[in-house]
Amino acid sequence: MDFGLSPDQVLLKQTIRRWLETECPTTRVRAVMESDGGHDPRLWEGLAELGVPGLQVPAAHGGSGLELLEVALAAEELGWCCTPGPFLACALATAALLASGNPEAAARWLPAIARGRAIVTLALGEEGDEWDAARLTTRAQGGTLSGRKPLVPYAAVADAILVAAADGDGPGLWLVEGGARGLGVTPLKGTDMTRRVAAVELEAAPATKIAAGRAAIDRARDAGLVLLAADAYGGARRCLDMTVKYALTREQFGQPIGAFQAVKHQLADLAADLDPALSLWWYAAHAYDHIPERAERHAAIAKAHLTDLYDRATRVTTELHGGIGFTWEYDLHLWFRRAVFDRAFLGEATYHRLRAADLAGW
Repeated sequence: MDFGLSPDQVLLKQTIRRWLETECPTTRVRAVMESDGGHDPRLWEGLAELGVPGLQVPAAHGGSGLELLEVALAAEELGWCCTPGPFLACALATAALLASGNPEAAARWLPAIARGRAIVTLALGEEGDEWDAARLTTRAQGGTLSGRKPLVPYAAVADAILVAAADGDGPGLWLVEGGARGLGVTPLKGTDMTRRVAAVELEAAPATKIAAGRAAIDRARDAGLVLLAADAYGGARRCLDMTVKYALTREQFGQPIGAFQAVKHQLADLAADLDPALSLWWYAAHAYDHIPERAERHAAIAKAHLTDLYDRATRVTTELHGGIGFTWEYDLHLWFRRAVFDRAFLGEATYHRLRAADLAGW
């Protein structure tokens, strides 16, 4: 049995990698992340022309109708290139819209997302690093929403925000259009400047309920966990690749520093940890579409393990570069900062390991 990627999946990765290496070198990454909004519409339009935002959007709505694994493969390449932009925000919203079972909302927003003409994001997390739909404090009443969402990706440029909230019937998902009355968006300066977040304040903001219950919320969260794991894998791989090249060229005491055991053993350890981690998020992405009874637990495991590994990889590789690795001018810190976002967003590793244990009945 072949457990590898199909030729089409390999081609997808190669196509995205080649395009990003040409259109989004680190010079452009820096220009976008240092801009006011942290968003380059032309870069996003280019990714849309490649079909990246529409990978999981059904063909009936102008997308490719593929599965989460293909979306995660794109996330890996975006992570490798430290690509700025609203990919994660739109992917979360797409997963939520697909799981909502609301044909009107899907017909209105999915085609626009697929073509790169609309940015839609998901507002889930609440104060105290709370990501559980069972403990939402944002409330819906009489067609309006009131509450606060402290970390919403690309809310400042979003055309619509899908908000996880609760009413008398329990948790659900509501849609708030950008610029709505009672909607306040405050851009935040985070460590990762390639993926902007904002605090969203809702004060009796008009909203449309598109899904009842927590199923759509949980489905979107699990998709996000897998995509963060894939981004972390791509980023960690890039850090390792950069450091291996550096260790083979940087000389000390008349020889490349890669010849020293203290250097090459750490690089070998990272490589040995990364290789088996690949199958972890591949399986989590596969389970999302094909083994639903295992999807939630394996998404949690993949996120916890890969983002922990990414964090360690960036720290080790930065230290192996010596002083230059800590400078603003050297590109390695771009991935260091991105690892901080991947580790924290949608819940820390410890939180998801506890969830995975509970889901396994331990």
